[in-house]
Amino acid sequence: MQAFEASDTGLRARLVDVGVELVAREGVQALTLREIARRAGVSHGAPRRYFPTHLELLSAIARRGFEELGARVSAVTGDGGAPPREQLTELGWAYLEFALGNPGMYELMFRHDLLESGHLGLRDTSLPLFARLVDLVGRVRPDADPRLVAGALWAGLHGIAQLWGWGSLQLATGAEDFAPLLRAVLDAHLGPEDG
Repeated sequence: MQAFEASDTGLRARLVDVGVELVAREGVQALTLREIARRAGVSHGAPRRYFPTHLELLSAIARRGFEELGARVSAVTGDGGAPPREQLTELGWAYLEFALGNPGMYELMFRHDLLESGHLGLRDTSLPLFARLVDLVGRVRPDADPRLVAGALWAGLHGIAQLWGWGSLQLATGAEDFAPLLRAVLDAHLGPEDG
């Protein structure tokens, strides 16, 4: 029984691994149960044993993206000892680099129409990222509702990621990298940086 459970766990992880590879190479539209099963070398019905719905498999794949983004944010914000504005700059930079370096995964992560965020712990990985943003915004802007400002800041970062990925911002602004846009969105929501 132990060997069966180990292989069970192994196949479940393999299906997610294949989905992560597939979304990285071919985008969200390639994430069908049949294609994931084919690439994992199992019958097209096998994924349903581990993921009763397609949405649950997509959610498990997206969870990997949130885990990676969370690790990147933790790495750049460190122990939280740096000034909050500096941490927000680093968080924004990590967010944009992740989004632009992983466009398929990034799209999947924020397509809540495709995900079951209440299942498989997806919210356990996504909500702490937003909570970190809210905490830092609250420390910079104690005069405002930090959830609303964090939401607007996140929307600004998301817009930069999307429009930069499509080439629109480079064309419209003449910017050669997204650093000035990141500064502008931070200034717009947090006020100009001191000094």
